[in-house]
Amino acid sequence: MTNTVDMIKLQRIDGTDGGLGDYAGQVRLIVNVASKCGLTPQYEGLEELYRRYQDRGFVVLGFPSNDFLGQEPGSNAEIAEFCKLTYDVGFPIFAKNKVTGDDKSELYASLIKEMPVALSTSGDGMRTMLAGHGIDTTNPPEVLWNFEKFLIARDGRVVARYAPDTAPDDPALIASIEAELALK
Repeated sequence: MTNTVDMIKLQRIDGTDGGLGDYAGQVRLIVNVASKCGLTPQYEGLEELYRRYQDRGFVVLGFPSNDFLGQEPGSNAEIAEFCKLTYDVGFPIFAKNKVTGDDKSELYASLIKEMPVALSTSGDGMRTMLAGHGIDTTNPPEVLWNFEKFLIARDGRVVARYAPDTAPDDPALIASIEAELALK
């Protein structure tokens, strides 16, 4: 049975149609990304995860968003070029979309509904840090910031959600990915 998330129509960064269903049967890590964020270096770790586990049925899916302080101002073509030239990103990137607010994409509305709470290795550290810099943040269950991560099981269920400050090499995230990959 196909999960609702797998049925959502999306557009790839090159303008072609696609969707999460294209990756059905794989373990997927969905990440809202941005090129001008303090967390942008996570692209490197995300690419390492992708390369490490792709032969086992794992894929990282990047979703650029300009929702947080305008940290992804580029066009889809500019974003694609940045990802390739700066981080040699090989994992799929989709067209820029909204991840927060009343007009958030259908994908993010569904992800948040399925998994309203993000796990964080720093407790509420990211929210506190942003507030300390005078930055207004979203209210839960909305996505807090760039590089929030949703882990999707092979059957399309959202099985985990990690706060933006959870690095791609975080042991808890790695353990979640490996546990899902071990399930057939």
